[in-house]
Amino acid sequence: MAARGSAAAQRYAKALFSLTRDEQRADAVGDELAGLVATMNAVPTLRDVLVRPLYPAAERRAALRAVGERIGLSTLVQHFLSFLIDQRRTRDIEAILDEYRKLAEAAAGHVRGEVRSAAPLDDRQLERLRAALARRTGSVVDLEVHVDPQLLGGVVARVGDLVFDGSLRTQLAQLRASLTGEG
Repeated sequence: MAARGSAAAQRYAKALFSLTRDEQRADAVGDELAGLVATMNAVPTLRDVLVRPLYPAAERRAALRAVGERIGLSTLVQHFLSFLIDQRRTRDIEAILDEYRKLAEAAAGHVRGEVRSAAPLDDRQLERLRAALARRTGSVVDLEVHVDPQLLGGVVARVGDLVFDGSLRTQLAQLRASLTGEG
């Protein structure tokens, strides 16, 4: 079921992104969606009204209009969100925002990456890692860094579907394989 939601989020995000690229408003629309998500997270009652289908669609659209006026949603975003209400997809708004941001970042030549390290990385190490990943991917890499005490040493970086495993555990496994002739 989660994969289906993700596929739907990708489709809706692509549709919205194609509309915003035509108008050269990709960043502004992404900011509007993020503002709505932040408002929904700050006001659980609003989230319930917009997301739960037990409220009639007309009430949900009226709530959307009221919130949209307050936080400055463009007509395009309001129409898109009304469409989501009609399709009963407002529950996917955060996933749609995430997919939309990925599309906008890719169009700008950026990709997201995640790094897990055994110990905190200093700025120099982080910049070297970012540069190496940029060379491998051909894109500017925006990294989210996490310290993972489960790692014995080294780092594991993930950029999209690519995984670069420089952990001590993997290096030891490779050494063992080469010494025993298993690899």
